[in-house]
Amino acid sequence: MTLHTLNAATLLDPAAQARVHLAAAYRLAVLHELEEGIDNHFTMVVPGREDQYLVLPFGFHWSEARSSNLVVFNEQGRTLEGEGVVELSAQCIHAPIHRLAGAKVVLHTHQTWTTALNMLQDNRVLPASQTAALFHGQIAYDDEYSGTAGTLGEGERLARLMESKPIVFMKNHGVLVTGDTVAQAYRRLYRIERVCRNQMLALATGRPLQLLTEEMAAQVQTPGADDRHPRELRERLFFEAMMRVLDRELPGYAD
Repeated sequence: MTLHTLNAATLLDPAAQARVHLAAAYRLAVLHELEEGIDNHFTMVVPGREDQYLVLPFGFHWSEARSSNLVVFNEQGRTLEGEGVVELSAQCIHAPIHRLAGAKVVLHTHQTWTTALNMLQDNRVLPASQTAALFHGQIAYDDEYSGTAGTLGEGERLARLMESKPIVFMKNHGVLVTGDTVAQAYRRLYRIERVCRNQMLALATGRPLQLLTEEMAAQVQTPGADDRHPRELRERLFFEAMMRVLDRELPGYAD
């Protein structure tokens, strides 16, 4: 398999790679119907600057995301590089999670099936499939809707709630996913939406779910010693494949 040429070309420049990958994630969310036009937000720590973050400025449709139109902002919401401003809830939710939870990438959406599950009184993801088992014990649940985020305290609250978990289910709201790389975070976001879709469709039958045992869920999460595709490689190959799809369907993100 030929590696994605843009990714290979930017490997020696982490800042450029960060911009290309984040812009790609925004556009992929459009293809995968995870976005809400100009709302919701994806952010990433600027490589080498732990207190500065990349984001698409408010007002751009996610399909318009380009490496060059991302802006750099700080926790005070000030735009440090580029043109445009960060949306208030992006500042208030994302910046504290980057700072307190150590997340390099934070993705927040109101994607359809995950939000639908979070509208239920019992919104727990159940280990009823192999993919669902991968998320077993990896999700923090925010069980009380607290309104729109207008202060940094909301992001600090969510960061404390997360502990070491990479995903937060936000009751009556949406989902927040973190990762060490854009590839890791976006793969989690993409897969959790499909897990929620499967669970909602299965629940709609009215028939009982067959759950995996705790032992089996743990086994699914533990790769074998002879696994030829470790997690980091799977994440990279996944995202490179998705960028090749973008090159065909929605090019321009790397400009």
